[in-house]
Amino acid sequence: MNNLNMAKIQLNGDLYEINDGTNLNELLNKLKIQKNKVAIEVNGEIVDKIKYSNFLLKKGDKVEIVK
Repeated sequence: MNNLNMAKIQLNGDLYEINDGTNLNELLNKLKIQKNKVAIEVNGEIVDKIKYSNFLLKKGDKVEIVK
């Protein structure tokens, strides 16, 4: 993979590499997690489930997924 298209985020306290422009639905799919079973907080703010497909992650974002 080309590193120019990658972004590092903090996922539940650990560094995690994603494709630049990944949305929250794509992240959950990659992690094999059902969206109706979790809550997601990005940079200290809870994101409403209806916004997951439009919420693009950026380099350095701090993501917490709570089951």
